Amino acid sequence: MLDTRTLGRQPGTSRRETLRVPAPADFGVEMVGVPAGAQIELDLLLEAVLEGVLVSGTARVPLEGECARCLDPISSAFEADFQELFVYSDTRSGGNAEDDELRLEDDLIDLEPVLRDAVVLALPLSPLCRDDCPGLCAECGVRLADVGPDHHHDVADPRWAALKDLTGGGLAPNAAPGSSSGGSGGERPRGPFDPREGKQEG
Repeated sequence: MLDTRTLGRQPGTSRRETLRVPAPADFGVEMVGVPAGAQIELDLLLEAVLEGVLVSGTARVPLEGECARCLDPISSAFEADFQELFVYSDTRSGGNAEDDELRLEDDLIDLEPVLRDAVVLALPLSPLCRDDCPGLCAECGVRLADVGPDHHHDVADPRWAALKDLTGGGLAPNAAPGSSSGGSGGERPRGPFDPREGKQEG
């Protein structure tokens, strides 16, 4: 909580602050976020205006998570800027404030909703360990960055496997049913054949 009473509710007065606050729980998205209890660095400017106090600042947070492609752990730092007006709750503007507007309570400011909007909404839903991360092999799950671009698996086309099953009973690929490579079982002459005349006898 930030105490704004030193501003005296006098428009035009301002104060700068540098703070370190612990990160709340669930401060992130599914694959990356700020560890609970980690230090959040805040550089703040508090300015008294007619309706309330305008807070501008920068938040610097540590991030931990895992790469969306190779699932390796990642860690980095993240910086987000924000600006929000907190209206006085006991003034006309505060009494008529919309539901999504933020109010001061006893001249105190709760920055957590502002920090969540500034940091969490800006985090990537699919963080990467590096921009060109090749990910994992779809067949064996090995990291492609470790095995190199030549890694592959010989996978038979299931259509050819079905054709092999059809021709596996001893038929040649182009042979017609009933034919034989030795000529036996084929069609015979309809009548006796006289080699002297070179024609069949009817």
